[in-house]
Amino acid sequence: MRNGLDIGKSIARLGRLQHMPDASVLRNREAKDMANRHAQNNLPNFGWQKVRGPHHIMAYRTSRKAAAAVSMAVIAVLVFVGTFAAATWADVSGAVSSQKVQVIQQKGAKKVDDSPVDPYANKVINILLIGQDTRDGAGNSAIGGSGSDVADLHNSDTTMILQIAADRKSMNLVSIPRDLMVSTPGCQTTNGEIAAQSSVMFNSIFANGYSQGGDVASAASCTMNEVNHLSGLDIQNFMVVDFGGLVNMIDAIGGVDICIPTQMTDVYTGLNLSPGMQHLTGGLATQYARMRHGTGTDGSDTMRTTRQQYLIRQLVKTALSKNYFTQTSELYQLAKSALDSVQMSEGLANVGTLAGLATSLKNFSMDNLYSMTIPITPWVEDPNRSQLADGADAVWEKLRKGQPLVDKAETAATVDGTTTTDGTTADGATADGTTADGTVTDSSTYNEKIGVITQADGTLIDAQTGGIIDPETGAIRSSVTGQFIGMNNRYIEVTYCGVTY
Repeated sequence: MRNGLDIGKSIARLGRLQHMPDASVLRNREAKDMANRHAQNNLPNFGWQKVRGPHHIMAYRTSRKAAAAVSMAVIAVLVFVGTFAAATWADVSGAVSSQKVQVIQQKGAKKVDDSPVDPYANKVINILLIGQDTRDGAGNSAIGGSGSDVADLHNSDTTMILQIAADRKSMNLVSIPRDLMVSTPGCQTTNGEIAAQSSVMFNSIFANGYSQGGDVASAASCTMNEVNHLSGLDIQNFMVVDFGGLVNMIDAIGGVDICIPTQMTDVYTGLNLSPGMQHLTGGLATQYARMRHGTGTDGSDTMRTTRQQYLIRQLVKTALSKNYFTQTSELYQLAKSALDSVQMSEGLANVGTLAGLATSLKNFSMDNLYSMTIPITPWVEDPNRSQLADGADAVWEKLRKGQPLVDKAETAATVDGTTTTDGTTADGATADGTTADGTVTDSSTYNEKIGVITQADGTLIDAQTGGIIDPETGAIRSSVTGQFIGMNNRYIEVTYCGVTY
């Protein structure tokens, strides 16, 4: 790719290449045609389009570094920004259009905005990511089983809030446990209304929405309505992917490397992984993210979410490592598998939006992707279920303000697990002795490269969250609730897989 302007011009022309007039005529008409097209379609100003009025300066720059855990679709679309092939672009446009899902208007909620998201609007973008547990299709049955008792299954196996900062320099990824007990305001589906309920498992909302409405639009809209109710956010867009889709995306990029710190054997999924860096196919990687039983895990859903967050990181990292010039065929397969597998709300199901969003993330660094599970504690009525902990309010507030979960100025923790300037850890713990410069006391040591403080007694503290690291798995427990909130992937990669940073 020569530069952002060249690429932008190419995109603008892609839809016209098959019936292109004489070059001199095209040059004379180009600006007027593009302006009219922009006005007629009510598209956001992506900068690379030739429209009248001021341009967004960043839109004229481009980079192969553009990523979001949101979906491999966002990353893979970049492949075609410089291919200059109208047929390919039309193919991608068709795939995006076929995966469009309507967001159902909810009572008392802000009016649904189904216009394409403007990636250059200098605003925070919130997307709800939902992993659907279904047995529909051969790919899903191969991963999850195909017994008669699960034939009509439609659960939300994974739910995460992805927040992309207004300046596109950081992202937050917050997991919501499937067994979290919540109250729901009820929701509208395509086939009637579901009444408000109290003390229900979070993942039942997706299942009930699908059962009542009979479609993903109902299930995802009900889930998004509940997340907004819980968090105080106003999320307007979602992406839904199932087992088979995740397998296809991972296989399309040739698999992912996952650091396995301890033997992982699970009779339920058939997983059997030895310690060390393992290259996993789509099927194995998906089972790694799904397993809850056997060795290397404690059976909890919250520990499973730590592996899901790690898998997403590795998936994005692998996609970014591809050469967009020499591996075009492989990346085309990635884009197709992603777009064919991810169902998107109307505000995202637009090729220009996806391409523009990816380009706007030119300065994004994986170091600025912050992931954690919303702080929880065992439910008072059943320890096998969970409820929100006090620290959840601090996380919701960060998201409402569009701030990074962990500010760069607050990443160095003291030995009591607290962090710096505002007196709180990422999970909302109260500080009782903080430092602003990362000073470590009591004979403890701080490894800045992997973000780990080793206390005098050998306890490992995660510098970003202030949580306690399990030395065998790298999973981080809240210093307040004792529940899993994330994983220090750098710790396990350096300690067990010999990776250098």
